[in-house]
Amino acid sequence: MIFTQEHEALRRTVRQFVEHEINPHVEEWEKAGRFPIHDIFRKAGDLGLLGISKPEKFGGMGLDYSYSIVAAEEFGTIHCGGIPMSIGVQTDMCTPALARFGSDELREEFLRPAISGEQVGCIGVSEVGAGSDVAGLKTTARKDGDDYVINGSKMWITNSPSADFICLLANTSDDKPHINKSLIMVPMKTPGISLSSHLDKLGMRSSETAQVFFDNVRVPQRNRIGHEGAGFMMQMLQFQEERLFGAANMIKGLEYCVDSTIEYCKERKTFGNALIDNQVIHFRLAELQTEIECLRALVYQATEQYVKGQDVTRLASMAKLKAGRLGREVSDSCLQYWGGMGFMWDNPVARAYRDVRLVSIGGGADEIMLGIICKLMGILPGKKK
Repeated sequence: MIFTQEHEALRRTVRQFVEHEINPHVEEWEKAGRFPIHDIFRKAGDLGLLGISKPEKFGGMGLDYSYSIVAAEEFGTIHCGGIPMSIGVQTDMCTPALARFGSDELREEFLRPAISGEQVGCIGVSEVGAGSDVAGLKTTARKDGDDYVINGSKMWITNSPSADFICLLANTSDDKPHINKSLIMVPMKTPGISLSSHLDKLGMRSSETAQVFFDNVRVPQRNRIGHEGAGFMMQMLQFQEERLFGAANMIKGLEYCVDSTIEYCKERKTFGNALIDNQVIHFRLAELQTEIECLRALVYQATEQYVKGQDVTRLASMAKLKAGRLGREVSDSCLQYWGGMGFMWDNPVARAYRDVRLVSIGGGADEIMLGIICKLMGILPGKKK
């Protein structure tokens, strides 16, 4: 992927934003279990960072997706996983389908304030009994006059405690699972919506997460994105950007793990020598850096093809799979070289160890990615009759 001066200017803007507005406060926000999401999003919106690839007509920059990937990579310099995940929900999870398929009226109401940072969004797909199995979700939206009446619940919903709207996937008919779902934009202040207390997560501590309940929640049918029954297809397309964002966002965080481990191993002396002088350590760090570069190359290749309008399901699934597994490998290997210091809660590599574990689960588990890749390779066994 060839970067222009405009790409590099955007990279500098994101890096400066992270250095000045986010990283100085990460420790405080991680302990608090939340960050001032509306304030941070408004500042990001003022810089245009929440609508890089979104239509100019609704306040976006109208740039191609390679610019979004540059931003995603730089957001990886945030010293925790929770905040970039919350940003990714806003830019690459709850708004791509809205931007691409939503009516002008719907985009004016929800997309414009999401791009400006005036409103915070969340994505409502996962349920207690339907995580990676999207076709199996149970939440319903039944027609009543000109409205939908929504009942059900959504689980592990990032940003939901502070969100202004949710992009909700629900069953709008009793048809087959892949053609009975629709994406519906629902204001979170709508009567009948309630939330659980904040979920106490292993990692991603600074992002707010909760279960969302819908009890006869009434919204106009015009809040549906595109035509009825197209929700599953739209969500599968939306997943492509989510997976590319997630993989790109991992790159610099993993490099930070390696770089901080190198610095520690240079300073830490054992048996009269610096730890870094042990061949087993510096060889291993070289291997990890090589793997990170392979992930970067895969993400860039997928992005190039996506920008050209090609189907990147295979490469995006591979990138997501690689990012999750490499995240565990890098954080675990680096933590080992910190010894007892790596076992401390506030250690940066220990935080990465906790945070990156989600990458192999959220947005489609590793096993789902493997199934997709096998299907596209033509080696997935058919269903037994």
